[in-house]
Parts: sequence; structure tokens; C-alpha cells
Amino acid sequence: MKTELVHSLTNTFEAHAQRADNDVEFWLARDIQHLLGYTKWDNFLNVVSKAKTSCEVSGHPVADHFADVGKTISMPKGAEKEVPDIMLTRYACYLIAQNGDPKKQEIAFAQTYFAVQTRKAELIEQRLLEAERVSARRKLSETEKELSQVIFEQTGGNQDFALIRSKGDHALFGKSTQAMKSTWNVPDNRPLADFAPTIILKAKDFATEITIFNTRAHQLGTERAISTEHITNNEAVRDTLLSRGIRPESLPAAEDVKKVERRLTSEGKKSLKNPGSLEG
Repeated sequence: MKTELVHSLTNTFEAHAQRADNDVEFWLARDIQHLLGYTKWDNFLNVVSKAKTSCEVSGHPVADHFADVGKTISMPKGAEKEVPDIMLTRYACYLIAQNGDPKKQEIAFAQTYFAVQTRKAELIEQRLLEAERVSARRKLSETEKELSQVIFEQTGGNQDFALIRSKGDHALFGKSTQAMKSTWNVPDNRPLADFAPTIILKAKDFATEITIFNTRAHQLGTERAISTEHITNNEAVRDTLLSRGIRPESLPAAEDVKKVERRLTSEGKKSLKNPGSLEG
């Protein structure tokens, strides 16, 4: 298929996109009928019927993606006539393409088009999740740095920071930092948090923030007092996670956050060079 045709069909499909009152994106079946190579409405309805079945089988409510509506069309001598039409979501359009006649060039294009769109969506979602994890790791580093400063302010030194953090880990995971490093295969010279999933990074950050707040609020001035506070907070966070079916020590390790950060940075530079590409 020629590049010009691909661009033409893509632009035409997107040009037919409309917005409902609740800002939901939709297409009208009679608009995309001809775009997909169907000259007869009845023949196109057969494809729509198959698409509805696919929608139902996939567990999605058909009414959420296929809504019957009326459409007014112009007739000779200025007359108008209302004909049945269907409001389609992007997912419905995808299902129609999947159930269409692959011998039609337009259907073959549409199937490829939606496959690419789905891949793009998956890549975007993955990158957003990775960026969220990198952000959570940075936030934890900042919070732990603040805790170290608070310990210095309250006790006159921060040599106890590592010990206090380790006690917090034990309270959160139910086992020592070293034991978790062994479980997650973390190198001895790397922080455990660099391999923690996002939810654990946020859990550790929350517990540490509470420790900082209460250490200042209650003027805790010894390692023992701050450790007790930090242990209590991590135990409380652990109890919350367990009550929601999340056992911190049983979660799998995440990819080295440094690698993720480098990948995001590299992809960002590639996007600047080639803004039309999501795959670099």
C-alpha cells in the first residue's frame, strides 16, 4: 500500500472523529462505512453485527461501544430524511475492522492501523508507569535525605540514619534489608529501593514522611526514640498493605531503576530528533 494512501486513510478516519456531550470520542457508522470499502449499508451492518458479538464475548458491554442513533440526510429538491445510524467508539471501529473482509484494501489498512494504535497505547502506558516509578524513587531519596537532616538536627549527628532506615525496612518487609536484597538479587553495593516496585517506594516514602513529621513535632532526640517512631510507622504501612492483599516481601523485584531512567532519557532524546515516532 502506497504511503500516500496510508496517510490519506489515516487522516480521513481521524477527521470523522466527533465528541459527545460528555466528551467521549465517537464515529458514525455511515461515515466510516465507505471509508472501509462498503457501498451497501446492509452488508456493512452484517460486519457490525459480528463486531458486536466480538465485543460481548470480550466482556465489554455492547451498549457502551455501539449506540443506535438517527441521522438526517439530504434528499432531492431540498427534502430531508432520517435514517438509522450507529455511534461507535474507537474500540468498536477496531472490532469492525477485525471482522471485515480482509480482501478489501481499506479493511487491511484499518486492521494494521488499529494494531499500530494499540501498540502505541501500550508503549505510552508502559512509559508512564516507568516514569512514575523513577519519580517515586527520586521522591524517596529526597525524603530520606530530609530524614537524615532531621536526625542530625535532633541528635547532633546522623550516623544513626542507616540503622534507623534498616529498622524501618525490617518493619515493612518482616525481614532485614539484607534478606530482601538476597530475595531480589540486589547487588551489595546498590540500595534496595533501586529494585523496589513503585508501590513499595511510595510506602517507604509515606512511612518516612510520618517519621520526619513526628520527630520534629515531638522533639525526639535519640536514635532509640526515632527508631521506635520509624518502626511504628512502617508497621502501620505494612498492616495497611496486608489488609489490601499486598505482602511487601512477596512482591517481585522491579527492573533496576537506573536502567529505566537511562532508557527514558534516551527515548526522550530520540523523540526530540523524531517527534513522529513512538518506537524510536
